[in-house]
Amino acid sequence: MKNLYANYIDSFKGLSKEVWWLALITLINRAGTMVIPFLSLYLINDVGLTLENVGIVMSCFGAGSLIGSWLGGTLTDKFGYYKVMLFSLFSSGVLFVALQFLHTYESICAGIFILMIVADCFRPAAFVALIAYSKPENKTRSVTLIRLAINLGFSAGPAVGGIIITSLGYVGLFWVDGLTCILASILLLVVLNPKKARVMDSSKNENPKSAYGDGYYWVFVAAMILFGFCFVQYFSTVPIYYSNIYELSEFKIGLLLAMNGFLIFAFEMPLIKYLEKLNYSKTNYVIFGLALVGLSFLLFNLFSWAGILVIGMLLMTLGEMIAFPFSNAIAMERSKRGNQGEYMALYSIAFSISHIFAHNYGMHSIANNGYTFTWNVITIISVLGILLLLLLKRISITNK
Repeated sequence: MKNLYANYIDSFKGLSKEVWWLALITLINRAGTMVIPFLSLYLINDVGLTLENVGIVMSCFGAGSLIGSWLGGTLTDKFGYYKVMLFSLFSSGVLFVALQFLHTYESICAGIFILMIVADCFRPAAFVALIAYSKPENKTRSVTLIRLAINLGFSAGPAVGGIIITSLGYVGLFWVDGLTCILASILLLVVLNPKKARVMDSSKNENPKSAYGDGYYWVFVAAMILFGFCFVQYFSTVPIYYSNIYELSEFKIGLLLAMNGFLIFAFEMPLIKYLEKLNYSKTNYVIFGLALVGLSFLLFNLFSWAGILVIGMLLMTLGEMIAFPFSNAIAMERSKRGNQGEYMALYSIAFSISHIFAHNYGMHSIANNGYTFTWNVITIISVLGILLLLLLKRISITNK
């Protein structure tokens, strides 16, 4: 046990102080975003929208995220990551609070769309900041630390969110979301002042190539879209599956989601450090991670035992722990070819596109075809993503 603890602590060594501050800011911000996992339930139970309506709202969520990711990358290349992160955190906090006052279908669509444009400007800016604050050999673990912060916040957020819903209703979540975003912006202003923060990787390509003309990267982005299509179901259709088929309460759903965050907090960093020592490519790890996520959906159709919900969450979590850090590291390495904001924006946009189509498809599919058909399609999509990643490996070998 002592050696296990020592190895866990050792996996965090070598990361810069700025990366730790960025992780803390992310933790505070993410801990408050407890509305997102419950958004589909809120729109159905409190607002009274249909499954089809919720699918359209979640598409607005994805469309705003796509535009925000592109805009964030463009603004980062023009004004720098610090200003973009500060603007995004504070403004999205205000918008989260305002969202609770929207009650019509049309206004909610517009509100979610605008909120996500502002909120997702943060992502490419944060990735570029992470590149600047990390030594080249520490970038994958730096990404993992940020994900650890995200999931530590996410492990507490849904559990607390379930309690808040039970005691105060959904409205309380919007206040918590907004105030924590504003708090994160204040912390960013205090601890990551660009005049004091150390830049550890400031290399800039004098003849940058456009990310939009990088064929290799587009195959990678396409694979990430399919990965995201499967993964985001756990935050829209899967909670409804838990509720409708297994009759889980919001509190129990929150606990299942919290388990995901806790496992990532406890095991992802030492797992990534261990995997980095093995002689496998980052692409291989992303393939394995996507396979585990796809398998979690297949199991839903193979077993009716309630315990399969926990097993499915475990498989999804392990797949997420492996696929996200290494796919992010692939994007960060490739970004050195051109404008970093542009490359990291495309990586974020991949998941934004998933939000646009995945939630809408999932909601319409379970309404019209049922859960069994929907989970089979999601499994097939994961296989298509794996095939694209295998193509990526072939392109990489051919280019050597």
